[in-house]
Amino acid sequence: MKETGTDTSVITEQESIHQDQPSNKTVLFNFRGDGFEFFKIWIVNILLTILTLGIYSAWATVRNKRYFYSNMYLDENNFSYLANPIQILKGRIIAVVALIAYYYALTNYPMFGLVGTLVLVLAVPYFYNQALAFDHRMSAYKNIQFRFKASYGEAFMVLYIWPLLGLLTLGILIPFSIMKMHQYMVRNSAYGTQGFSFEAKHFDYAKVFLIMLGAGLTLGGLSWLITFLLPGLAFISIMVLVVFYFVAFVYFMVHMTNLFFCSTSLTDHSMSAKLEIVGMSKVVLINTVLTVLTLGLYLPAAKVRMTKYMADNISLNIAGSLDHFIAAEKESVSALGEQMGQVFDFGS
Repeated sequence: MKETGTDTSVITEQESIHQDQPSNKTVLFNFRGDGFEFFKIWIVNILLTILTLGIYSAWATVRNKRYFYSNMYLDENNFSYLANPIQILKGRIIAVVALIAYYYALTNYPMFGLVGTLVLVLAVPYFYNQALAFDHRMSAYKNIQFRFKASYGEAFMVLYIWPLLGLLTLGILIPFSIMKMHQYMVRNSAYGTQGFSFEAKHFDYAKVFLIMLGAGLTLGGLSWLITFLLPGLAFISIMVLVVFYFVAFVYFMVHMTNLFFCSTSLTDHSMSAKLEIVGMSKVVLINTVLTVLTLGLYLPAAKVRMTKYMADNISLNIAGSLDHFIAAEKESVSALGEQMGQVFDFGS
């Protein structure tokens, strides 16, 4: 009787094929910060900023960001914020001097002030791009920095043209304007040398607004009907509107966030978000009530609470491994853009 042998070459080939197949897994973001711990950092930052007449604000910015970045984990690896306070301070000083010069010219030389206003309006898209480029460059995960590179025209469109068209069409194109902003933010971002993708469609945004509009018209009609038929119960109609506006606000936050992340991907790695109206409502209510009762002292803990909720409901679907990304070549990105953004109320 002939003994049957095992074909080791077939087994080896099958094992090789199995090993070559990427292993997929879904990992949640995990924020490990603590409200009281961040409060201590926050209050010291405020006191030192006041005592130094604002000079310490650059260090305060870095400390705050480093705390949140270092406590944000993905797949047991945390993020890091790499900016140097001195670098930020220099840019901030230049930005403040420019702002003072602008207001001086506007007050004492109206014609120069008008020219300065026009120059500022045209410069905003440039500084907005620079602010995002700097903030991305100073953010890293697994020692690989993020990047952002967008054209002036793209920034001009998302900051001026699309919002203006949204207003001129009485809100019809506002969903389109928001979609274009999200596309601008994601498609111009990269992790190392690999760019992000964004796949949401206009209808995805329009659907959110249509649902809000339908609910608003329905509850508005109900409120009017209560006031008309039962004038003595007019307070009920007011309460109905208050509840509606709150729910509409939370609904918008939840669905826009879910849509943004679920439409974002990095090569074969896709993101997902599962924020819920009930959960978000609880966080917003607790944060609002406690912040009011503590006269603002709860703000640091409120930020931590919101960050934790967001992280617990946002995940990355990893196809294979994140280790194959290669860091992009170093390039110089000025901190001035970010600080001009803060002085003129835009940017990070």
